[in-house]
Amino acid sequence: MKAIAAVDKNWAIGNKNRLLVSIPADMKFFRQQTTGHVVVMGRKTLESFPNGLPLKNRTNIVLTANPDYHVKGAVIIHSPEELMEELKKYDSDDIYVIGGESIYKMLLPYCDTAYITKIDHAFEADAWFPDLDRMEGWEQTEISEEQTCFDLEYVFSKYEKVQE
Repeated sequence: MKAIAAVDKNWAIGNKNRLLVSIPADMKFFRQQTTGHVVVMGRKTLESFPNGLPLKNRTNIVLTANPDYHVKGAVIIHSPEELMEELKKYDSDDIYVIGGESIYKMLLPYCDTAYITKIDHAFEADAWFPDLDRMEGWEQTEISEEQTCFDLEYVFSKYEKVQE
């Protein structure tokens, strides 16, 4: 299983159910990585998408405690246990965890790779990704050249779980 996120210098990922910033190259990278695969998210992440619709050309799995929640084109799951059962149907390498904060925290222990776009800026935020630089068992294995979008500098990085 893989996680994919864009974070600021404090590992923040969002504010008021919106991404901190939209960087076209990051959006393209996200599309390239996840198209044709399974994406796992929470309800609020799904609702942050355009028109609250599932992402095209992907299997969208949405975790919500609301038993009456339904979205056309998405697999709706109501508990962590049900989610783990559902995920057994897919090749672990095909699964991307795409947010938000509570979903990342819940599923990161099952991930072996994390694709992190690191933005060199501190935004106002209310949601964070776990800080892999400080988390035992993870190491940064790849980092791109520094990129710029308007006045924001960022890098694409890959973290992998250290094999014991």
